[in-house]
Amino acid sequence: MTFSTADASSNHHSLRAELETLTTEAFRPELSEIDRLSTLEIAKIMNAEDATVPTAVATQLPRIAAAIDAVAERMARGGRLVYAGAGTAGRLGVLDASECPPTFNTDPTEVVGLIAGGPSAMVTSVEGAEDSRELAAADLNELSLTPDDTVVGVSASGRTPYAVGAVEHARARGALTIGLSCNAHSALAAAAEHGIEIVVGPELLTGSTRLKAGTAQKLVLNMLSTITMIRLGKTYGNLMVDVRASNEKLRARSRRIVALATGASDEEIEQALAATDGEVKNAILTILGGVDGPTAARLLEESDGHLRAALAASTG
Repeated sequence: MTFSTADASSNHHSLRAELETLTTEAFRPELSEIDRLSTLEIAKIMNAEDATVPTAVATQLPRIAAAIDAVAERMARGGRLVYAGAGTAGRLGVLDASECPPTFNTDPTEVVGLIAGGPSAMVTSVEGAEDSRELAAADLNELSLTPDDTVVGVSASGRTPYAVGAVEHARARGALTIGLSCNAHSALAAAAEHGIEIVVGPELLTGSTRLKAGTAQKLVLNMLSTITMIRLGKTYGNLMVDVRASNEKLRARSRRIVALATGASDEEIEQALAATDGEVKNAILTILGGVDGPTAARLLEESDGHLRAALAASTG
């Protein structure tokens, strides 16, 4: 099928009209001479703009919490958390997913970030990738989705075909779906079971949604992954007891976490870590529960990795 110049012009006109209805694309006349201000004045304006984002997120906390509970329920059964987006939204999803293994000792396949155009799109724009619903479906098909999986479509506009297509495809296959956007009444939120719309308003630079919209998306993704992992027992209080000690800094942090959790001496901590192959959660259990390494491993397995439950079992 071929498209004429008239077809292209019509499509561009239609898209332009659609963009003009989006809050994130709105033009702000009061900032039309911002380039004539001093650097400090611009920085103050930008800082004031950024300060409004947490308030916008706060309005959606009940929806965010409901989505997290649904995600955690499925991940407890072995499901995966998958982010899908294009451009800045896609990069933020990949970033959040990539931080989960070192922070929570998750397998890299448990939290996955998909970006339209593939890994190269992390640093280079891939022409047309965000406009393809079919590309989203193909990327998700490679994961062999199950009903225990969750797919989070991320798009500032809430209309990006890749993100909307990912949610539609996932929902048709029985997976849990979440739509995260920064415009009200978005197609993305409508397509998902859990629609989260963080309306941050027009950007400092017209249409530059890597600014307030990007900040809002990062805050929500932080909540989705972090609170889900708390629900899954990946923490003990506010301590990262499932941290993966893959470098010197993290090995030092592991010892500090054991110390904070137990109040044990350095010698006791070293003995506990040696007895548990360096597993922080297991080491804490051996100290607080007064059990040996193998018993700690068994109790944690029986409690699905929840340290508090394992501690209760060790002293009960």
